[in-house]
Amino acid sequence: MCRNIKTLFNFDPPATKEEIREASLQFVRKISGFRKPSKVNEKAFNQAVKKVTIDSQKLLDSLVTVSPPRISERKN
Repeated sequence: MCRNIKTLFNFDPPATKEEIREASLQFVRKISGFRKPSKVNEKAFNQAVKKVTIDSQKLLDSLVTVSPPRISERKN
């Protein structure tokens, strides 16, 4: 279910907001065990995705490295 979470730090171009959100969604899916939550769990699930996305963006923005950025292999 969650094998596709990719490293998002130190790429050129940097990870997009959508990529960070998708990784956050995969993380919440993994720890909750839900691919799609029931109506009763939907609000908590979506709130968790939002919080993980925000914290992931903060983490990526605060990390520092001396290594040159890797070239992103995104599909255009």
